[in-house]
Amino acid sequence: MNGGGGVEAGLGGGGEEEMDEDGVCPALGMGKEQVVLMWGYLPGVSPQRSPLLAPVPVRLPLAATGDAWRDVCGGGCGFAMAISESGKLLTWGSTDDMGQSYVTAGKHEETPEAFPLPSDVVIARADTGWAHCVAITEEGVVYTWGWKECVPTGTVIADQSSVGTLERDESQSASASNQVSPRSHVSSRTSSGAASGPSESRGAEESTKRRRLSSAKQGPDSSTSSDENLSAPPCIVTFNTGVKITAVAAGGRHTLALSDFGQVWGWGYGGEGQLGLGSRIRTVSSPHPIPCIESALYGKDRPAAMKGNKNAETQISKVMGNCVKAIACGGRHSVVVTDSGTLLTFGWGLYGQCGQGNTDDVLSPTCVSSILGVKMEGAAAGLWHTVCISVDGDVYSFGGNQFGQLGTGSDEAETVPKLVDASCLENKNARTVSCGARHSAIITDESEVFCWGWNKYGQLGLGDSMDRNVPCIVPMDAYRALNVSCGWWHTLVLAESPT
Repeated sequence: MNGGGGVEAGLGGGGEEEMDEDGVCPALGMGKEQVVLMWGYLPGVSPQRSPLLAPVPVRLPLAATGDAWRDVCGGGCGFAMAISESGKLLTWGSTDDMGQSYVTAGKHEETPEAFPLPSDVVIARADTGWAHCVAITEEGVVYTWGWKECVPTGTVIADQSSVGTLERDESQSASASNQVSPRSHVSSRTSSGAASGPSESRGAEESTKRRRLSSAKQGPDSSTSSDENLSAPPCIVTFNTGVKITAVAAGGRHTLALSDFGQVWGWGYGGEGQLGLGSRIRTVSSPHPIPCIESALYGKDRPAAMKGNKNAETQISKVMGNCVKAIACGGRHSVVVTDSGTLLTFGWGLYGQCGQGNTDDVLSPTCVSSILGVKMEGAAAGLWHTVCISVDGDVYSFGGNQFGQLGTGSDEAETVPKLVDASCLENKNARTVSCGARHSAIITDESEVFCWGWNKYGQLGLGDSMDRNVPCIVPMDAYRALNVSCGWWHTLVLAESPT
């Protein structure tokens, strides 16, 4: 659950330089060292399970001598993920008592380690949901693994021994393809699907899931039955011939992929419309194209002002664009930005996170008409909220606001986008945005990081655990931020070292 508007963080090739005391290795040809900074809570990193309240550098493993940091990918529930310059997907932060995160992220605790993908795979981008991961190679090949409900039928490329205790239930493809009748409106909103923090209470449904997920860490000789093991090993996702994927986004239990021609594909859970297929189909077991532009122009969920109004339809057709340039997944909703800067949303709407002026679920991609005149550059989605940035560097937010994650100065939810006009952002232009479960972050064009929202585990990096309802600058000494990516309880920043 991250977002768009980030930079292409590719650097020069690696060398044989030694890493410094912070685990930083110089990137050749750039003149500056790259470092990953981390703050918040990761069970395998935080001393005595206490959060890291301020930014700290993440050390590259000794085995990565000569490599460098390339990008950050946030992380899921209890683990972090980043990409090295050589294209290795590095994970860390999980522990063996965190259940699903342990098998999804690999058995890597304090020190980042390469996730066991094929040795010749060079990862370009990646993202994580609550308990699943998705990554794309430089050639546009997509790999995914983790919670079985999120993993489509595909070619398995790793067995149990190479990915720890992961086990693939081959009957999944048969059961997952069955289309279940839509949930009732009430039942679809009785559970948020949220993962709780280390000491938070959980609802009955999440407690049951937790018990089942924890069983997934047991070894192959354990008595756990296969139907309790919810994790699938990495597989290659199959698309139509000629489709090259350039971006991916992972939500709570669904995934979106964007092709080089601006076509969006989706799979996983779609009970609230987050797959944009016009229905409440529970599970989609293979990638399906999502008609984003077509649905926004002609679908039944288009704004009421458009229906029967030819002038409105003509106007919107001109500004809608021809393809999608950015994608983001929230807990149960999705956000896309078209090449003309139009914002489209679909999925769960209980907190107004679809920005349609109500709390209804949105089953097909629908234009956020209240900001149609504002050209958007990127967007990010959290568990219950959405944050987007315009080409002019303004920040807009909407959805749930229980912890101040909208940055509007209050805890009131917003069902339509609201400009984040905090005084600290005056004369600042946002160029990158990311959302955690209940916190938000941006990078300005001056390479500063601002965070706000939920801070129980120090995920804002402000030196304390107090929530903030307005953006606050994160003290990072002289580091210059290049990219930011929020995890569930933590935040990662790719930065340029001052030396």
